[in-house]
Amino acid sequence: MATVSPNPIPFSEPPYLRGLPSPYYTESHREFQKRCRKFMWDNLLSRALEWEREGTVPEYVFQTFCQHNMLLPNLPSPLPVDWLKRLGVKVEDWDYLYTGIYADELGRSGLAGPGASLNAGFAFGIPPVIKFGSRDLQERFLPDLLTGRKRSCIAITEPEAGSDVAGITTTAMKTPDGKHYIINGAKKWITNGIWSDYTTMAVRTGGPGAAGLSVIIVPLKGYPGVTMRRLKVAGQYTGGTTYIELDEVKVPVENLIGREGDGMRIIMTNFNHERLTIAVGVTRQARVALSSAFQYCMKREAFGKTLMDQPVVRHRLAKAGAELETMWAFLEQLLYQLCHLSKDEADRQLGGITALAKAKAAMVLNETAQCAVLLFGGAGFTATGQGELVEAILRDVPGARIPGGSEDVLLDLCVRQLVKIYQTQEKLLKQSKI
Repeated sequence: MATVSPNPIPFSEPPYLRGLPSPYYTESHREFQKRCRKFMWDNLLSRALEWEREGTVPEYVFQTFCQHNMLLPNLPSPLPVDWLKRLGVKVEDWDYLYTGIYADELGRSGLAGPGASLNAGFAFGIPPVIKFGSRDLQERFLPDLLTGRKRSCIAITEPEAGSDVAGITTTAMKTPDGKHYIINGAKKWITNGIWSDYTTMAVRTGGPGAAGLSVIIVPLKGYPGVTMRRLKVAGQYTGGTTYIELDEVKVPVENLIGREGDGMRIIMTNFNHERLTIAVGVTRQARVALSSAFQYCMKREAFGKTLMDQPVVRHRLAKAGAELETMWAFLEQLLYQLCHLSKDEADRQLGGITALAKAKAAMVLNETAQCAVLLFGGAGFTATGQGELVEAILRDVPGARIPGGSEDVLLDLCVRQLVKIYQTQEKLLKQSKI
């Protein structure tokens, strides 16, 4: 028998948290969700809207999360157990369902900025070092990065090269003695850049196109030749969006991740985790927007009755709700598949589908946020008062549809990947009949 949800507002929680049966979650997953939710509320979410107004989450919040190992769950599953044990961190039997729970709870305020102010390094900047870095590179950087003694970010996008990663123009040329790279160029829209000691950066070490790309760790704060300034963007005020200029920046060749020319492979693999975690957080934002609108419609009166008594209002809520719940079912399915596929098989089978999930989640956020603002009416158009939260969520929508690969690029990527899978399977079927 289903238990009573702690939050009875429709659309406010995924089915498993409303007490409904689920094949995905163990008791351990459910216990983690409770602990995670409490920690997030106590240390971030209870003041998320206040900090978003101010534009910055205080530095001590990042330190608190690090002290309790609560940024490590941003790393892709499986967690780097050997490294974490060396650092004195207790590691559970982590899988991607835990990752999904964590990303969902991090977005529970409905605002993307506060969570993004903390996690860009762990979610997107550190994984390439763990997956592709040499042992020496890991020894030099991971102890400080995994404990939060130093902060990091990922720097791929440029003023003229966003989703077109192969078009990156920031150059890294070796010195005559072969001991250093000299980096020149610019990176734009870099989340957390302004606070970061290091960045995992995409650079051009070779000729044009994807084959000329590499990835390198570049020092940032206070480093000679590096200039950074914060950018004011439409939403996610607390994310620390940054413009980085690099003028003759000298970096040891030992900071190279993997080999020269491996950059596109490293970047594309890293994108899968980034897109999935974005999709989960975005779907939670959609929940907050739609459930806020639902609650408002129960009490707001117009034309002599509540908004909920108006058929057109119920129709709008139902359409948005169908999109929301369908999206969550899609994500749970993806998370479960990642728990049961090898890394190579998951990359091959799910890369395109993950791109589709990220694009679709942003579309769902757009639908639910617009629904909420319209139903709140003038209050939803006001950056203070009872409609403040849904107004802020609507401003976050472009930050869901563009980063991590813009929407149209990801939709195209998904189909191209599916075509490749189809062609491979068709070839195997023909060979089996010979």
